[in-house]
Amino acid sequence: MTKNICILVGARPNFIKVSPLVRAISQRPEARCLLVYAGSADDPTLEASLFDDLQIDRPQYYLGVVSTSLNEITSQVMAQFDKFLDEHPVDVVIVVDDLASTMAAAIVTKKRGIRLAHLVAGTRSFDIKMPKEINRLVIDALSDYLFTAGVRSTGVATREQSEQSQTYMVGNILMDTLRFNHDRLIRPSLLPDLQENSYLVFTLNRKALLADEDNLRKMLTALVEAANGTPIIAPLRPSASKVFSFLIPHSCVPSVASGLGPSASFLEVIPPLSYLEFGWLTAHAKGVITDSGNVAEEATFNGVPCITLNNYTEHQETVTIGSNVLVGEDPEKLREAVTQLVSGQWKHSALPDRWDGRTADRILQILLA
Repeated sequence: MTKNICILVGARPNFIKVSPLVRAISQRPEARCLLVYAGSADDPTLEASLFDDLQIDRPQYYLGVVSTSLNEITSQVMAQFDKFLDEHPVDVVIVVDDLASTMAAAIVTKKRGIRLAHLVAGTRSFDIKMPKEINRLVIDALSDYLFTAGVRSTGVATREQSEQSQTYMVGNILMDTLRFNHDRLIRPSLLPDLQENSYLVFTLNRKALLADEDNLRKMLTALVEAANGTPIIAPLRPSASKVFSFLIPHSCVPSVASGLGPSASFLEVIPPLSYLEFGWLTAHAKGVITDSGNVAEEATFNGVPCITLNNYTEHQETVTIGSNVLVGEDPEKLREAVTQLVSGQWKHSALPDRWDGRTADRILQILLA
């Protein structure tokens, strides 16, 4: 008998994590995948090349929810996912990470008595003021299967699991994607002459960081000064580029008026890259400065020094074992870390346990048992 496995994706980064599962399910005759996206089919963040790069088909189903309000997203996804389940019987629903849409789908799933699996369970900031922390608590509390990526998250999930749930340390599924695409990475066409290990990569997405323009200016100043002439490549989405246009009026052009001085000439803002191009850029960098947990995990996989602009990480293994260092939003800590990075004084790193590219197989073995 075929088992219908529904995977609910809330945002672009989720596709990168679930793609190994989608491919694995397609190879199992006893399983069928229903890939559902909470957003719309014309979402501009889902560039045309994304699904080709990941070697999966586009989602079969779209809930069509488009909103910036977390409460509206929650209510609309609950309503639309409920309708979806009316029309499509499923045996298990897999939700990913900690978005409002993820929590909404989890609630609907359990109200219907359908088994729920949480991919990347047990991650905590222990800051209840963060909306995502509330989402994590709710999703983990409802889930029948808690699939964790590391020792720390496994400990959290095990302590909090209900009588009906089970925790499984399956490893970091992002590593499945990285291993699958390791030999498929593409040098960015925008940067044909870029020399490997000669540049830094800088990414920025967090709204809180972008909103504090005064501190962001200080951080950028610290970054470019500490880089000491090392080029900094910054692939930024429009929301971040708009902020940078005020701080750096002309990308790559020295501007004393910007407050960053001549060293700003080494910070080059470029448009977002395709998945395989961005993967090449970070894999061959001298170092990475980011506010993204996914990018930090990729840096650990690649053995590339990484500085994260946050005070915590969902995957502590990237710090204790991997190549990651946390500096928060402190310009001076950032300056010190970048200085160490460009001078080659970085810590030794290794791959955490079960970051071996076999996570999707472990998950399917559990779900199909």
